[in-house]
Amino acid sequence: MLKLQIPKNRMNYLIKQIPLHFDAAVLEQGWEYYHKGRVADVDLKGTSIQSTVAGKRLHNTTVNLENFQDSSCSCSFDGFCQHIGATFFSLYAPYGRPELLLQQLKQQIFARKKPLRGASPAQERKEAAKATKPEEAALPADWHRFFEGRFHGFSISHQHSIETFYDSALESLPGFAADWKSSMREIYMLHIVLFMMRKIEQFYQETKSSYLSYYHENGCKIAAKNCEDKLAQLTQGMDLNASFAAEPKHMLATLKMLGEFALQGKDSPIDWLFVYRFIWWRLSAQTTAQKEEIQRLDALLSKKDQPAKKKDALIAARAHFHIIQGDTDSAFKLLELLAHPHAKDYFLYLNYYYNDQQWNDMLVWLRWLFKSIAQANHDDFRTFCQYWLDTTKHLESDSEWVQVMESLLPRSYYYYTAYLLQTKRYRQWVDLQLANRISPLNLYTLELKAIEEHDAALLLPLYHQAAERAVLEKNRASYKTAVRLLKKLHSIYKQLGQNDRWEHYVYRLADKFSRLRAFQEELKKGKWIR
Repeated sequence: MLKLQIPKNRMNYLIKQIPLHFDAAVLEQGWEYYHKGRVADVDLKGTSIQSTVAGKRLHNTTVNLENFQDSSCSCSFDGFCQHIGATFFSLYAPYGRPELLLQQLKQQIFARKKPLRGASPAQERKEAAKATKPEEAALPADWHRFFEGRFHGFSISHQHSIETFYDSALESLPGFAADWKSSMREIYMLHIVLFMMRKIEQFYQETKSSYLSYYHENGCKIAAKNCEDKLAQLTQGMDLNASFAAEPKHMLATLKMLGEFALQGKDSPIDWLFVYRFIWWRLSAQTTAQKEEIQRLDALLSKKDQPAKKKDALIAARAHFHIIQGDTDSAFKLLELLAHPHAKDYFLYLNYYYNDQQWNDMLVWLRWLFKSIAQANHDDFRTFCQYWLDTTKHLESDSEWVQVMESLLPRSYYYYTAYLLQTKRYRQWVDLQLANRISPLNLYTLELKAIEEHDAALLLPLYHQAAERAVLEKNRASYKTAVRLLKKLHSIYKQLGQNDRWEHYVYRLADKFSRLRAFQEELKKGKWIR
């Protein structure tokens, strides 16, 4: 089996090049050669892969990883041959199933060569010329049609398809607007990201029933997060209010399109609600546009018998405009109507107030989110705790934070214990371990050492509890664990100068478990009893 694995970026480069240079039939023959095990001696030499492929006779192939057009084969075929194709599939094998990749590449090849149905040669040339470049004055819907044309036939058939699509779109589409005026170019870039989001959602929906849906879903979610980060980066580098003033027609068309994407409440890897609210928040000066959007949302909300998810999206969107206008109370009243509230949907506001250091506003939102955070997933719960901890540092007292952490136990255990140690509340820390029956053997040595240096006596009940609990398990292994704990307990009593208390304790322990012969033997080995 082939053991050579080239870097992922080089593999993605080859995947993009194959449909541009191969005929579908030749590529399929290359897969058959690979499938029959005809590829051998695959080796990396500089920036090229060299291999031997068995046809009617042996052929030597070279696949250039930096300039695919310079790839070559010793056979007599004029162009990119099945031997190069077979080597390519051998290189792809460590990444996924070559037969699935073959189907996607064939679709791309057919799409590239497919003529327009019923079109004359003159019409084909005209349409092809029109599709070669988007028009600066065209509306965003026309840009999206151009994007679709560029990626017509692209589908998911292997794990890295989504990643390939994401990279390819960002590499190939921005250059068409290089000579446009800056305001229009920025809006165009925004639409490239919206197009990628829409396609990723489409891929996700199309592959949900596939037996590889787990891999596709995971890939879609990663690409979706990358798109959201890219959109945030783009919009933070833009003055959207200035863009609106310069290109009102295009910005209004953008907002209309965004509303269509974001407020359907569909199951999607894209957090459309975040995208919608993020962009509208950065258009705070556009009061007229806001009023029109509010009217539209109110009209949609007045309709009866809407799916719960769609209604939730509309409620969250409408509440967002209350927040933009500074009316948080009205927003909260509206959000109480949500059928399925999710804490993560409101981290957008926490992040905004955190970056703006508006700690009182942070506290208002943290208190409101508290009732829904107990059912949140692990990542959202962790984010909530971290936001509250960061906010606490800017308040006069941490009493509310401590109360919240105690009420959220046991989920908040790690955050709460870390905070107790950080603030040197060692007695509370020990009490928490006792309440949760945590053995000191399961705690970090540095944590125990910090308490021991502060006041070693605080650790006595922790070791007492753990030692007796180990004895009660009544087996040889647990007795050895108990003795290990007793050794540390003995050293603490010795450190405190309380040898008499130690002897009294160990004899009382031996008497309490006098019927456990194996435990008595372990105590005698430790020379604690005779």
